[in-house]
Amino acid sequence: MQVRSESQSSTFEYRLTQEAINLRQQAQEMPVCVRRAELLQKARQIDVALEVNRWLSSPGLQPPM
Repeated sequence: MQVRSESQSSTFEYRLTQEAINLRQQAQEMPVCVRRAELLQKARQIDVALEVNRWLSSPGLQPPM
């Protein structure tokens, strides 16, 4: 069984935000390399996922700008 560091009460948005922060911190500590680029790309993908989630959760469902 896997032990979770985050409680189930934390929101999806919060967990994604924390993961993006963690990935960026890891990337900052690395020299320029493929792995660093992958970490930063994953953080950007999380940012996009957060925007999509906010858009889908918004009242009135306004199209993205």
